[in-house]
Amino acid sequence: MVPVMWTVWGALVVISAAVWIYRSRLERDEEDQIFIDDAFSHERAAQAAIVTKVNKVQPVFRAMVTVTAVATVFVIGYYIYDIFHQF
Repeated sequence: MVPVMWTVWGALVVISAAVWIYRSRLERDEEDQIFIDDAFSHERAAQAAIVTKVNKVQPVFRAMVTVTAVATVFVIGYYIYDIFHQF
C-alpha cells in the first residue's frame, strides 16, 4: 500500500505543479491597465482572452491543490498511525 500511496501523492504533486506552471505562463502576459481609446481594441481583446483562460484554469488549480493537500494529510496520518500502532 505504501508504494501506491507515494505514487498517487507524487502524481498529484506533479499535476498540481504543471497546472501552476501553466497558469503562471498565462498570467505572465496579463497586464493591469485600462484601455480607454478604441485604437487599442486589439490589446483589450487580447487581455480579455488571457483573463478568460486564467479564469478557466483557476478552478482546476484550486481543486488540484485541495486534492494534493488531502493526500498529504493522508500520508502524514498514515505514518502517525503506523508510529502509534508499533507501540
